Amino acid sequence: MANTYSALKRVRQEQRRTEINRKNKTRLRHQIRAMRRAIQSKDAKVAADLLPKTFSEIDRSAKRGIIKGNTAARYKSKLHLRVKALAA
Repeated sequence: MANTYSALKRVRQEQRRTEINRKNKTRLRHQIRAMRRAIQSKDAKVAADLLPKTFSEIDRSAKRGIIKGNTAARYKSKLHLRVKALAA
C-alpha cells in the first residue's frame, strides 16, 4: 500500500480513471455487438439506423484513447462495407 499522501491520491485518481475507462470500453463493445447482431440478422433497416450511432461511439472512443485511430478506422470500414452489402 502507498504510504505518502501524494501516492494515496494517485491511487484514488487511478481508480476513478479505471472505472471511467471500463465504462467507456464496455459502451463501445455493446454498441459494436448490437451492430453486428443487426447485420447478422440481415435487418438492413436496423443496421442502417445503428450505423451513425455506432460510428459516433467508435470516434468518441478513439478520441478518448480507448482504441487507436487506425483500429477505429478499421472498425468503421468493415461495418460500413457489411451494411452496404446488406442493403444491396
